[in-house]
Amino acid sequence: MESLDVRGRKKILRREFLSKRAAIPRAERDRISREIVKKFLATEIFRTSKIIMAYVSAPDELQLTELLAECLAAGKILAVPFIAGKGIMRAVQVPTLDALEPDAFNIPTVKRQPQIFIEPAHIDCVIVPGAAFDIHGGRLGLGGGYYDRFLPQAVNAVKVALACDFQLVDSLPTEAHDAFVDIILTAKT
Repeated sequence: MESLDVRGRKKILRREFLSKRAAIPRAERDRISREIVKKFLATEIFRTSKIIMAYVSAPDELQLTELLAECLAAGKILAVPFIAGKGIMRAVQVPTLDALEPDAFNIPTVKRQPQIFIEPAHIDCVIVPGAAFDIHGGRLGLGGGYYDRFLPQAVNAVKVALACDFQLVDSLPTEAHDAFVDIILTAKT
């Protein structure tokens, strides 16, 4: 019964946080995105990571195009999610940003052959999306469970969340299968 309560609370919170995120005016979202991406690019994590996996932003998410471009410009191996089946996500290498095209879910990924997949254990850093995060690294995902299944395989990766200030809270309801992040960067943190 407890699990149903947690799932129900997560669903309500997810709706609230995603609604707040969607209400941010585009100019403000772009400003916040630039600020947080700049902060991440100045970290030791970015400097020392050879293989970085990041998501391609949906319109209402923090915009990561600059981060993706900087990874490639710095000579890093960049990977993005590739949905390989129901509940299955893989990391596919991005040769250039021009190689990104929408998949069946309208999320840009590398679809053209040849695709180069990267083993999760080889990834040094994963930029993790989410509706909200808590100060303990808890993550309220978007509801599909893809990252909850993928992140435990990325055993050598630092898991980083880039978030708006309102997305960082004291605590979130979590379940045993929920994957946590190591670092959360906001404009204030």
